[in-house]
Amino acid sequence: RVSAMRTKQVNLLITLVAVALFSFSCFCIYKITQTNNRLINCRNHILEFKENMLHLRNKTEKNSQEMMKVLNRIKYEITKRENLSGNLVAQKADILNKNETVSNTFEDLKFFFPHIRKEGRIYPDVIIGKGKTGVSFALGISTVNRGNYSYLKQTLTSVVSRMTLSEEKDSVVIVSVADSNEDYLHSVVKMITRKFKRQVRSGSLEVISIPAFLYSSMLNAKHLAEASQKLASWQTKQVLDFCILMLYAQPKAKYYLQLEDDIIAKEMYFTKITDFVGNISSNNWFFIEFSMLGFIGKLFRSEDLTHFVRFFLMFYKEKPIDWLLNDIFQVKVCDTGEDLGNCTKRKKQIRIRYKPSLFQHVGIHSSFPGKEQYEKFYFNVIETAGSEKDRPDLHPVSTVYGLCIFEQVISFITWLAMKVKQCM
Repeated sequence: RVSAMRTKQVNLLITLVAVALFSFSCFCIYKITQTNNRLINCRNHILEFKENMLHLRNKTEKNSQEMMKVLNRIKYEITKRENLSGNLVAQKADILNKNETVSNTFEDLKFFFPHIRKEGRIYPDVIIGKGKTGVSFALGISTVNRGNYSYLKQTLTSVVSRMTLSEEKDSVVIVSVADSNEDYLHSVVKMITRKFKRQVRSGSLEVISIPAFLYSSMLNAKHLAEASQKLASWQTKQVLDFCILMLYAQPKAKYYLQLEDDIIAKEMYFTKITDFVGNISSNNWFFIEFSMLGFIGKLFRSEDLTHFVRFFLMFYKEKPIDWLLNDIFQVKVCDTGEDLGNCTKRKKQIRIRYKPSLFQHVGIHSSFPGKEQYEKFYFNVIETAGSEKDRPDLHPVSTVYGLCIFEQVISFITWLAMKVKQCM
């Protein structure tokens, strides 16, 4: 009897274990089937997404080809305008004083601004200056009235004090007062003549003022009601301010360095720039960036400034000047129908960036009334403070860079789809 009882218990135990194993197997099969269905759905979604991305890529390439056609037309217009400007300069040459040297490119302004075509001589008013020329570097600083806030004294102190005497002798710093407020002009002249006496006496520091007649009435933001119109007018005027300053500085030096009135220069910045330019083996460079932020710290060959200014003047109403700088780079480098990879390689060869930045942006209160800007390029990194709505707009990623990232995404999706397929 005891043996029979044990046999029944063993059989019962075996039955329970079999039932448990069967239930667990059913559960595992159910989970595996469910997971398999999810993987199939995931793979289908990934393949659908890949197809959509490929469609988007084809559309982007088509748009890129159309853009290149437009850029070629722009090149043609630039050449055409250069020929026309040469004829106009020849006709108006008898108006200019023979004892004054004026860049012929100033006459190009008459093509873009009909309201000044009746003016005889187009040239900024030289407030402080001894006509210093034949130097290696001209440093341009455009300044406007910011109300109760001013960074110009701090900027000039940084720029001038961090030059050696020999570097100061081989350069000229030009402050362009691009403001119709005469009180502000007088305050700038008073500050510079008191604070920078040696540089003024030697001619290494100049102050010019842009005549009000160069700006049409439509650029006077005070008469505009909409905030967007005021911003557009301010950006337009800023492009013109830089163009006029560049034209004035062109005959003075071999190189032109663009700065702004709210920056700080790094210690020995001028020495670093001189050494870096001297050590560049190739002369095939378009411009050099000594700061990644906006239009600050951009170095040009003076002989190239005419081409830059003419391009900026063609589109001064359309975009800020740092965006136009990227556009002219695209026009200069890329050819119609060219492979984007080749274009990117050539752009990297021509576009030279010095790291880390030699200039720090310190101005919070923008030259645009009521605007505050928190993006600062410290000598190593960019820092943006404030909330999202307070932050300035960042520059759009270039088309070529965007396509490179796009191709990487497609490659990753393809790899992921293959892995999922292998799991099936």
